[in-house]
Amino acid sequence: MEVNLYDSKGEEKGKITLPTFFSQKINILLLHEVVSAYLANQRKGCASTKTRGEVSGGGRKPWRQKGTGRARAGSIRSPLWRHGGVVFGPRPRDYHINLPKKKLRKALLQALAAKADEVKVIENLEFKEAKTKDMVKILKKVGLTNGKILLIVEKIDKNLWCISKNVPYLRLVERRNLNTYDVLDCKNLFFTVEALKKYDPLAISGLTPKVSFDPEGLRTEGHSEGS
Repeated sequence: MEVNLYDSKGEEKGKITLPTFFSQKINILLLHEVVSAYLANQRKGCASTKTRGEVSGGGRKPWRQKGTGRARAGSIRSPLWRHGGVVFGPRPRDYHINLPKKKLRKALLQALAAKADEVKVIENLEFKEAKTKDMVKILKKVGLTNGKILLIVEKIDKNLWCISKNVPYLRLVERRNLNTYDVLDCKNLFFTVEALKKYDPLAISGLTPKVSFDPEGLRTEGHSEGS
């Protein structure tokens, strides 16, 4: 399958052939499973409520058992009372789902195949100055003006990071950190030639830690698809 190739200024230069995995069949159930696991792994699982035994107060009987005409009660922290405990409320738990590496890898390749018609490739993206208007100008020339754009590069430099964060519909990611959810969540895929040529399906496990670029030269680790 061939797509248009653009130079660093956004001008059409020719055609480029996509890797063979862009033409494979798509398993919707597999993609659903992997995306569901990814979203579950983003949950912190820290929601918590207190039972009647954990709510402060309520240690004494509010009134005597008989003779008052009111319903019997043993504590003001009963779940039936306002400000009482919660029955069967959420407790801190782990939502993490582990999936086989081969399944994550296959799902990522199928997600890319599902977006094959929305792929655009540019020779390189090197900016001498961090000016957002330069990036917007390139996106307009390439025809990427509607919907979310996932820009996939081999390595993120400081200027590219600063420019990309100011474009609300553009998400920047390094090739090694690509995951199924990010691919399916965007409308257009925008590859650099370097990232596309070095794209090795067998090297993608989906379990590598995400690394976000720090403008001061530091790198902070996050979590990717299977973590």
